[in-house]
Order: sequence, then C-alpha cells, then structure tokens
Amino acid sequence: QVQLVESGGGLVQPGGSLRLSCATSGFIFDFYAVGWFRQAPGREREGVACISGTSGGDGSAWYAGPVRGRFTITKDNTNDTVILQMNSLKPEDTAVYYCAANPYGRTTAHRSDYDYWGQGTQVTVSS
Repeated sequence: QVQLVESGGGLVQPGGSLRLSCATSGFIFDFYAVGWFRQAPGREREGVACISGTSGGDGSAWYAGPVRGRFTITKDNTNDTVILQMNSLKPEDTAVYYCAANPYGRTTAHRSDYDYWGQGTQVTVSS
C-alpha cells in the first residue's frame, strides 16, 4: 500500500523557517520523482519544488519562482523521505502543503503527472 505522510507544518512568524518531511512507503522511492505542492484558500494547487528520481533524472531539483532561493528540497534514499526546508517565510507562503510522487522520475509541476499524494500539512506564516 502506497503511503505519503507529511509532517512539520505549523505556525511561524514572517522571516522564520520550517522543515517539512514526507515519509513514503509502498513504491520504489529512488525511482520516483517527488514534488511538493501547496494550496491556499480559494486558489489552485500549485507546484513548489520537485526532485527527480532515477527513472527520469539525476537527483536534480526544480523550484517555482516565488520560492527559489528560500526553499530547498532534498531526497533521503536511505529513509525514503523527502525534506522541504523553507527559510525566510512570507505570509503568502501560507497554505496546505502536499507531497506527491510521479513515476516518470522527472521534475514536473503538472499535477496530472503525479500518481500518489499525501494528505497535506498546514503552514501558516503570520505575526
């Protein structure tokens, strides 16, 4: 059974940091690419960052423009976990954050490319 479980969300002040984790099981982790998406109230779910898998890449990462330079995605193939380190957080980063896995292995922000999704974790940036 495939599972993706996010953790690490919470309330943080502007300028602060959070570290999100996505623990996975039930699929060949190093083969898949894993991405983080977010959805704010009233908005569509959007891609934030993605890291490629061995089926379609070399571990390279992609970042959406608004988070580039502030967020870092890493893949721990030993523990089948993906980390999203978020620094210099802004109120506009407030959203539910989801991790997802795609079998193509390449970095992509297209939701339709992803087969498996977690339940999400809330991130709120507010003073």
